Amino acid sequence: MVEWIRTSGLTDYDDAVAFMEARAASIALGEADEAIWLVEHPPLYTAGTSAKPADLTDPDRFPVYDTKRGGQYTYHGPGQRVAYVMLNVGERGRDVRCFVRDLEAWVIAALSEFNVTGHIRDGRVGVWVERPDRPRAADGSVAEDKIAAIGIRLRKWVSFHGISINVEPDLSHFDGIVPCGIKDHGVTSLVDLGLPVTIEDVDVALERHFDRVMTPRCTV
Repeated sequence: MVEWIRTSGLTDYDDAVAFMEARAASIALGEADEAIWLVEHPPLYTAGTSAKPADLTDPDRFPVYDTKRGGQYTYHGPGQRVAYVMLNVGERGRDVRCFVRDLEAWVIAALSEFNVTGHIRDGRVGVWVERPDRPRAADGSVAEDKIAAIGIRLRKWVSFHGISINVEPDLSHFDGIVPCGIKDHGVTSLVDLGLPVTIEDVDVALERHFDRVMTPRCTV
């Protein structure tokens, strides 16, 4: 049983971490169901375990939170759907890489609801979309922008933190960091792609595809 929780308004980041840690501990003890928590945050930056200080290019722009999730710097703010995943990876195959691949597949499946094709690229975390309307990269390849970020942490084989999908955030807010340490590609959103999609639409797509993609045991 996975409980779906939706919180309206903007959720304080410290409060979110406290809730996730408490829920993950209860799941590990068998005292609570797994949970997907859907939130939005006020504008802020978070630093993962691989964050490099030089990638925080405007440290005074928004609050910066150090976090022990995987990854580097990322932005959260209004118009971005954050889905915190508190799931028992111990009962889903105990394969962290496979679990992350399933998270990526879940995001890609949700994006397909809006006729958006998401891609996974070696050496670049997150989910990417091709931008044939933009100038090609120096190597001649089609330009790509990031539309979703993924970063998790495990404690006693229970995950927390999770995914973020850019629906309609202020994309200029990403200018204060090098998102996920990647300098040669941009950031986009569903609305930036010309799609009249709402946060609520994304919630429906995420829930619709969860059971099909995030199987009880990780799929190879």
